[in-house]
Amino acid sequence: MFRIIACDLDETLLDSNRAISPGNLAAIRKAHDLGVKFVPATGRGYDSVEPTLKDLGLFQKRGEYVISYNGGAITENKDSRLLHFQGISFDLAQELYRRGRNYDVCIHIYTREMMYLYNAEPDDYRSLSSRMNVTQIDADNLDFLKGADIVKALYMNTNHEYLRGIEADYQDLAPMMDISYSSNRFIEFNHRGVNKGAGLLSLARLLGVKPEETIAIGDNFNDLSMIRAAGLGVGVRNSIEGIKKDCDYITEATNDESAVAEVIEKFILK
Repeated sequence: MFRIIACDLDETLLDSNRAISPGNLAAIRKAHDLGVKFVPATGRGYDSVEPTLKDLGLFQKRGEYVISYNGGAITENKDSRLLHFQGISFDLAQELYRRGRNYDVCIHIYTREMMYLYNAEPDDYRSLSSRMNVTQIDADNLDFLKGADIVKALYMNTNHEYLRGIEADYQDLAPMMDISYSSNRFIEFNHRGVNKGAGLLSLARLLGVKPEETIAIGDNFNDLSMIRAAGLGVGVRNSIEGIKKDCDYITEATNDESAVAEVIEKFILK
């Protein structure tokens, strides 16, 4: 019996309109009635997940959880109680910001309370600020963040190969970081060993759940660690090709066709 479903949000649970389909909602509620926990697992911060939690009926619920910042934080939904946090050092954030300003990228620096945005297009700023607390910056350095809890950093460029080139340039920093990709336009930098898979296993241990009793559902490289770690690793049909070989199951449905409901109906309700 599966007891935890860890599910990516963008391009997995959420459709192209950033909504949860009625089919997905109905299946998640049926699984919940059977005692299965549905855990959003996202690269975004916890605050940005609150509208989705409200749609799922999990907002402010005790014993329900979110894995955020690619595993950098695990939060119990009741009173947003932080159970686990692992960010990056100020020195690493400073170096990523300093080097990033030499590339054609938009830089995101995340603290627990704020996302700092460098070199953003107006449309990107409007979209991000509608979902989370955002401050635009144009500073030479991050000295103003000394002493803050910095969770992660990321660069945005719609050319995936360009981002791959940046990773190749950062081999000297690689031992300090977990690097992943998401939404076909982000390269993300977390602390070494911080990823969605580690987050899922940490939550499972906390709840006394065996790894083989977990399902992970995702679509991109930042989901790969949890797809590999879970008892059942699932990629939705619209997943990038690079992760499909590591999935135990690929849905017939896309994120616009209630792919999460397909997984629940096939592996839990039946």
